[in-house]
Amino acid sequence: MDTMAWVALAIFAITILAVITNVVDGAVAALIGVATMIWVGVMTEVEAFQLVDWNVMAILVSIWIIAGYFGKTGVPSWLSVRALRLSGGRPGLLVMILSLLAGVISMFVDNVVVILMMAPVALPLARAMKLPVTPVVLMIGFSANFMGTALLLGDLPPQMLHSVSGAEFRDFIWQHGRPSSFPILMATFAVTLAAMYAYGFRARGREAVDIASLGIETRIPNRFFAAVVVGWFLATVVGMALRELLGVKLGFIALTGAVTLVLALEALGERVQAPSFEEILGELDWRAIFFYIALFALVGGLEKMKIIDQLAHALRPLFAENLALGATLLYWVTVPIVGIVEHDAYILTFLYTIKDMQSTGVAVWPLWWMLLWSGTLGSNLTVAGAPALFAALNICEREEKRKIALREFLAWSVPFTLVAAGVCYALGMAIWVLPFAR
Repeated sequence: MDTMAWVALAIFAITILAVITNVVDGAVAALIGVATMIWVGVMTEVEAFQLVDWNVMAILVSIWIIAGYFGKTGVPSWLSVRALRLSGGRPGLLVMILSLLAGVISMFVDNVVVILMMAPVALPLARAMKLPVTPVVLMIGFSANFMGTALLLGDLPPQMLHSVSGAEFRDFIWQHGRPSSFPILMATFAVTLAAMYAYGFRARGREAVDIASLGIETRIPNRFFAAVVVGWFLATVVGMALRELLGVKLGFIALTGAVTLVLALEALGERVQAPSFEEILGELDWRAIFFYIALFALVGGLEKMKIIDQLAHALRPLFAENLALGATLLYWVTVPIVGIVEHDAYILTFLYTIKDMQSTGVAVWPLWWMLLWSGTLGSNLTVAGAPALFAALNICEREEKRKIALREFLAWSVPFTLVAAGVCYALGMAIWVLPFAR
């Protein structure tokens, strides 16, 4: 590598280290890293702007806006009480149903938003049924973080895969004549929840509670408002699924859904009693948005300096000679790394690394999927890997009025992560890696 490439690599490494150690705010560190790359000549300010995938950012912000309105409809609270009734008053089963509900919602809504919607509803249920708060909220957090990669909408990693590989909405369900992310993660999720039920909730599952005596009930405050938001959300998802037929970018479809929803709610006025657009904008995680924008520019700087190309060249023999061994190493090295490193930066870097192997004949799709799954599941190991778990832990500590010890957190995160990663690895190898390795 030439001198400028080493400079770019050093800036990237220092920036990611600052993000990991939280010496300064992650978004600030990332923006400073981009500015430094520009000032030292790694790229120009115009190139930095162009290296950002604004299509992905449009998807992210637009879905967050729609999800913001969804959270105000009262539907999450209503679903949680329905979960209580479905459990038949069995506390352990209730935790599993709430976790399943959080996972399903996170396929369409950012995982942090899911936790902020679900935890306040789960807390009174847990207190009423004399369940310990920490395991309940952590299970919701793990589940929300788990399923965000099942479809294209829920989290940034699948949107980054769309950016790098061109994967469409339907590719997350069925691709190359085989099941892909949605069915594999759903099967993994079912097995993981069953294992966690046996690990920590089976005894409580036998202790049925009289639901009527709890006096817990909820209703959707404005059904018309809820119907409009949910209907618009579903229409946006269908539009994104039909992207190729419509012939426009996914970000434009998502943006159209968000803007037209805002206009419709403003036009309906008092009939829907919707929160103001300013309130919804105020609740967006602007720090995360700026972090993701800077992240694209930072990784783009490495790509411009051909650093990722050289990394791909160095790794290519391993994947070309033995795809099964290469995929296994990629998967199980990724799981612990993303437990301590913010997983979005790691995944984006290696998505580009794998892409640069494509021209040499390496089967990239098995590697892309194994990277995406291990990068998502491994991030459940500690709060450093995923912001969603940090939010869940804060809720636990605020509710219990004490610090949650690392040992207590790991007592739940380690078994959850190991079961999920192990099951997904077995399915991924059988369905994706081994058929391409022959």
